[in-house]
Order: sequence, then C-alpha cells, then structure tokens
Amino acid sequence: MYSKAPVTQPKHALPLLLALSALLGACGKQADDTPVIGLVTKTETNPFFVKMKEGAEQAASANRVTLLAGAGRSDGDNAGQVATIENHIAAGARVILISPSDAKAIVPTIAKVRASGVMVIALDSPTDPVDATDGFFGTDNYRAGELIGAYAKARLNGRAPRIVTIDLLPGHPTGAQRHNGFLQGMGLATNPRTSNETASPEQVVCMGDSIGDQAKAQTVMENCLQAATDINVVYAINEPSAAGAYNALVKAGRDKNVLLVTVDGGCRGVADVAAGHFAATAQQYPIRMAELGVQAAVEFFRSGKKPSGFTDTGVALVTGEKVPGVQSLSPAEGAARCWGTP
Repeated sequence: MYSKAPVTQPKHALPLLLALSALLGACGKQADDTPVIGLVTKTETNPFFVKMKEGAEQAASANRVTLLAGAGRSDGDNAGQVATIENHIAAGARVILISPSDAKAIVPTIAKVRASGVMVIALDSPTDPVDATDGFFGTDNYRAGELIGAYAKARLNGRAPRIVTIDLLPGHPTGAQRHNGFLQGMGLATNPRTSNETASPEQVVCMGDSIGDQAKAQTVMENCLQAATDINVVYAINEPSAAGAYNALVKAGRDKNVLLVTVDGGCRGVADVAAGHFAATAQQYPIRMAELGVQAAVEFFRSGKKPSGFTDTGVALVTGEKVPGVQSLSPAEGAARCWGTP
C-alpha cells in the first residue's frame, strides 16, 4: 500500500482548501486504487509541452500510475492553470507537476494545495519564489542563454553587436534568465542570474515580448526591422518565436546577414539549424523533466519523501557551424537527442 502523507489545514482555510481536503481521500487514488498525478503545462499546442506530456504519459504508464493532463490557453494564462489544478485535485491527484505560466500569480494556489498535503513540483519554469514548490526540475536557463550568446559573439568575429531580443513577458524568471544569460555570453552588461528583470544595454537596439508565440514574434521582428536597419543578431526566447522572427527576416530580405539564436532544441528547431534558418539553439530535455517528475511522485506515493531545490536536467548547444572555444553538437547529434535525454 502507498503511505498517506499527513494533511494539515490552516485556521482560516479558504473554500478551495476545504474542497481540496474533502477530495483528497483514498491517498490520492482513483476508485481502482491507482495513484493519480496531475500535469499542468503552459499550453497544449507548443511542441515543447506536447513532448513533455508524452514523456510524462510514458513514465506514468511504466510506473502504473494515472496521469491527468491539462494546460492554460496560452503562456501567461494563470486562471486557466488554476482551473486545471482544481480539476486535477477533484479527480484525486495527490501530486501536481506544473510549468507555471505566471511565476508569481500561481503561488497562492500552490500554497493552498501544498497545505492540504499535495506535493507540487515545477517543471521547466520555476515559481517566484522558487521554494513555493517542493522541487524544480528544469533547464539552467541562464546557462542556456550564455551558450547561444557566446556562440553569437564568436560568429560576429569582432563586429559590434546590434541586437534584437524577442522576449517572453515581463518579470518571468525563465524569460529573464535566458535573456540575461544571453547578454552575459555576449560579454555585455547584464543583470545578475537571480534577477527577474531583463537588462537592456546600448547594444540591444530593439526589444519586444512574444509570449513565446510565433505570430506575435513575427510582428515584433517586423516592427524592429523598421526601427533599426543595422541589426546583426536576433535572440529569441524559444523556437516558435524564432520561427516568427525568421519569417519576418525572410520577408525583409535580411535572413542571410542576421544571426538568429534561440532556446529549445526540438526536432523541428534542430532541422531549422541544419537548414541555416537558425544559427544555433540551446537544447533542453523536457522528456527528462517529465520522467523525473513522475519518478518523484511515485516515491512520494510510496514513502512520503519529497524532493527539494533545483535539479538541472541539462542543456547543450546545437549549431550548424562550429566555432573555436564554444562546445556544440552538430545538427545530426542534436537530432538524435532532441528533447529526450542529454
């Protein structure tokens, strides 16, 4: 039998907490006695989270636990993620794996859930503060940014950088860490690793938020091309936004003389590196994140043991053209690993 973790309730529990406590029965199991895990991603359409869901489903099947999956409508949809958490709890989930869309706004809901005995683990993106969850399995996003920044700097070969940054949304830890890590890799003035604000040194001639969306990123890139005619580097928060930026560069006839670097390392993104659309991508491993999350959930069901702190799931640079001093994978090597295991 799986052990039951102690359940405590604050003196002034809100209605959600009371509902959670009433629904937690049977140690978070369904009627057939199978433990239940809830997975909450940012969207159901972003290929990154599609792959994360697939990894979680495979791990859940291998460990004979039930996985429920849901998501917000888009990056930043906190209300959608709150509703998904509530639905998972109502269905018997005793563990929630979540990639937070709004790192701060989700914290009160997570606090209520944890107070009722549910374990919560962040995948890919941390909460703000990070310790609002029981653990965090994800990419070192600052390091991912550093890798593509160092690569872009090497490819410029001494030319002065004129940079466009296509970011996530204001105040999000993942977006800020990738952005600031990129500037660090470029050797430019930046904010510290712990900051949730994006730096803007003079070499960054245009900035815009895409929420990780391809169409929004294309609009940002089109506007930046009108505002600054001498750009030579584009940093994009993820591969969908990089694809939008590339479309805008092609329309403007600028795709041959601008370095476009990004983060994700999905199979499509690696193919874009091979085709010369992207100069480089920092490869993440969402399947690994999901596997570790499910494994932690199984251990919690068995023993009540919880993880703690940050677990780095790895990152590697994938480039079409290697440069001295910057270690990278070839597109063929990146394709063999895309979103699986580092």
